[in-house]
Amino acid sequence: MGTPTVQHYDRRAASRVLAGLAAPGLFATTDPPDRARITVRATALQFETGATLTQSQRMYLERFMRPCRPDQVRSATHRLTWTDSAGIPNTGYFHTAGAGPELAVIARETVLALWHSLSASGIAARAAALSAHDRRVLSATTTDHDPHEIFRVGIEATGRALVQHGLIADDTPCRDVVAFARGMRDSGIFTAVATRWFWELQASTFRRGMIPVRLAAQPDGSVRYTADSITVLRAMKDATIADAHAVMLRATTEEGLEIEAAVAKYHDDLDLISRQYALLPADTQPTCPAATQHEIDGAGVHVLAAVVDRFVETFAALADTVEVVEDHTQQRPETAPTGDDGVFYVPDMSCRHCVRTITALLESMEITVVDIDLESKRVIARIRSPRNRFRVFEALRDGGYNPVDDVPAPVPGASVG
Repeated sequence: MGTPTVQHYDRRAASRVLAGLAAPGLFATTDPPDRARITVRATALQFETGATLTQSQRMYLERFMRPCRPDQVRSATHRLTWTDSAGIPNTGYFHTAGAGPELAVIARETVLALWHSLSASGIAARAAALSAHDRRVLSATTTDHDPHEIFRVGIEATGRALVQHGLIADDTPCRDVVAFARGMRDSGIFTAVATRWFWELQASTFRRGMIPVRLAAQPDGSVRYTADSITVLRAMKDATIADAHAVMLRATTEEGLEIEAAVAKYHDDLDLISRQYALLPADTQPTCPAATQHEIDGAGVHVLAAVVDRFVETFAALADTVEVVEDHTQQRPETAPTGDDGVFYVPDMSCRHCVRTITALLESMEITVVDIDLESKRVIARIRSPRNRFRVFEALRDGGYNPVDDVPAPVPGASVG
């Protein structure tokens, strides 16, 4: 028996809706970037003797990355924290043999620049004019239902993919971050992420500072995933799809539930990402909706290519204007949140899936969520005491997120402008 389908769930139709919105142009022309001097703090990750993964990374690998082996994963050596030019706290990772901390900082500034350019392009007005049918398709098929948010998340995911692959930059012949970004684009690595990975794997491993692939240099100077990497990515994707299908098949046959009732009952088993896989027809391999080219008004529109091209060239321009410096002053332990109110930040939440995950986690701890603002990464919750705040931070870290107390105060010499 094949996997049940649901009305309006249609990945190709959703892809075409997004291409139609992007056809007039996703990005507006913007002013040249201002110069910025941004200070970062780097903290070495803690590994057990002889281990190549931290305890948290190893636990995630064992629970959610089967059949991937530890030797197929590269871990970061350091975690970064910094405040970007918009005053938003950020976290990231780098490897001492990889691209270095500046890759994450410049990528974040590129995200901010393209968010501004996207907003100025008129995309919101075009999205408001969508038909009711197209809105239903997006709502049933995508995690973020609002088109403007979908494109914002796509821009951030592009930066995330670039930074994560920076952990294995030593697999490439690139000598600086600009050459690395262009090399990733020209080698088709962004397309490989969109077609071979699945969303939750890419987002969760990024937040944990790990990557389960390696690159192999080609005679023409480009790079490709190794055959071993392609095999393990396919196996992990197949395992996730099979798990989702098994849950739905049991619910709709043995229990006789309708599809929506099955999704509601087994929400925790399926989660939002696996829900999409549970609704796929049998023997279908999902890809990112942005990775398909469509003919719109006689012209080919490829959303992923448009975003990647603009991202890489904006990144190259910002590399000349963003100065990254390290702060070596003593910092308080990350495991001891000091705030005593309900305001904190989760810099690595990037989409509505993250918002729902964090909300569900806090509510499971009987903590009321007042507001979560995705753009500023700010969470407001009714936390009763500093002890409960500590428990919240520990639970978020166990879930793969990296909460911080507040927006860090500017470090002398780190002004923007």
